[in-house]
Amino acid sequence: MKKLNMAGAMLIALLSLSGTLKAQEQQVAKTTLSPEAQAKADAEVNKKATDWVASLSLTDTAKATRVKNIIATHLKAIRDWNNSHSYESVPAGIDPATGKVLSTMDRQIIINSSLPKSVHENLMAGLHADLTEEQVEVVLDKYTIGKVAFTLAGYKAIVPDLTPVEEATILANLKQAREQAVDFKNIKQVSAIFEIYKTKNEQYLNSNGRNWHKLYGDYTKAIIAKKAADKAVKDKAVTQK
Repeated sequence: MKKLNMAGAMLIALLSLSGTLKAQEQQVAKTTLSPEAQAKADAEVNKKATDWVASLSLTDTAKATRVKNIIATHLKAIRDWNNSHSYESVPAGIDPATGKVLSTMDRQIIINSSLPKSVHENLMAGLHADLTEEQVEVVLDKYTIGKVAFTLAGYKAIVPDLTPVEEATILANLKQAREQAVDFKNIKQVSAIFEIYKTKNEQYLNSNGRNWHKLYGDYTKAIIAKKAADKAVKDKAVTQK
């Protein structure tokens, strides 16, 4: 009986492995591009890297070329990893922190976060080797379409009396979100990373004597009231014509 059970277990394991390998083969086949398509995709990445470096107005051509190559190499690595690692690689299940079922985005974020650390380390080391801290931040903002400044402005609007210490803490969290987010392929994934740190910021404000839920609610009501008032003024002007 034990031999039979062992044989059955081995058969199940082999079938499971076979299914996994088949899925991986299908994924590779799905993401393999023709030479022409690959050349076009690489050209788009190179152009993006070139445009980003151009915004730095570097006068040293050799330095500009090195930075452009560092960024292009990183962008291609992120693209290729994302395209060759489907969310299906992560089993459906629940988030142990919330108990909620993992969404497709959750599973894609999980698999993308398994990207080799060297990809990120090479980017940051390359940028810091040739750029000032301010220039590095400009590049990271390009990756994340300026979400640090935009999100910080939102916090200032919602919490008008934000203290210098609160602002510094929130900004530090947003910068951490930005650096982590550069290793994800598209803006939806970038936004998902920022959501992690936005939640962290809101928890920080609550622990610092704020009531984030009320602050956000009051801000939303004020926006709605302003829109209604503006519409009333506009409608009155049209009526008087």
